[in-house]
Amino acid sequence: MPLVRISMLSGKSADYRRRVGDAVHQGLVEAVRIPEQDRFQVISEHDADGLIVDRHYLGIERTDDCLVIQITLSAGRSLAIKQALFRRIADLLHERTGVRRQDVFINLVEVAAENWSFGNGEAQYAPTPPRRRPTSRLAVMQPGWRVALFSAGRWRATTSMH
Repeated sequence: MPLVRISMLSGKSADYRRRVGDAVHQGLVEAVRIPEQDRFQVISEHDADGLIVDRHYLGIERTDDCLVIQITLSAGRSLAIKQALFRRIADLLHERTGVRRQDVFINLVEVAAENWSFGNGEAQYAPTPPRRRPTSRLAVMQPGWRVALFSAGRWRATTSMH
């Protein structure tokens, strides 16, 4: 259910990018408890003019190794789970790639569950609306009006009253 976008400066090896993706996914599995198979990631590299990160915002010193990670997921996680996720991803990235924890920038984007389609043009997580029983009723008519019958969810014209 999460969609993860990871941006970094150009020049990293395929092995490095794979280890970054693996660490972020493992953090989601451990902290948010997503299924192991629920992995959707876009990992992109950018030139220096295409990835702009303030080097000192909030007193945190960032380097050219800064990773910008945006995770879109269904809403509803507690603050404690989000904080655990941030810590776990930063720790795993440090352990597996050597990237400094200060160079891990994470943004969560929470969306309603019905905003996901995993294929087939369907919203797999959308709630199913309750089924309504079909009703039929005859409209109250006045002279000069057309007679109409409401059946199976739509109005059907039948005859005119004169």
